[in-house]
Amino acid sequence: MKIDTEFIKLDSFLKVESIVASGGEAKRLILEGMVRVNGHRETRRGRKLYPGDRVEIGGKTYPVE
Repeated sequence: MKIDTEFIKLDSFLKVESIVASGGEAKRLILEGMVRVNGHRETRRGRKLYPGDRVEIGGKTYPVE
């Protein structure tokens, strides 16, 4: 996904990419440790993502551009 700002928060990224349908679903997946950022488990839904970061969930990888 290409972003037009300096960063995007992890929960917003999941919603924009249609990985989740709601903020509540994003929060649950993140808190349960099902999301990885750059290969590391991420439990902060407000984690700032920058171009070059990679989000992994459910065996799929989503680059941030």
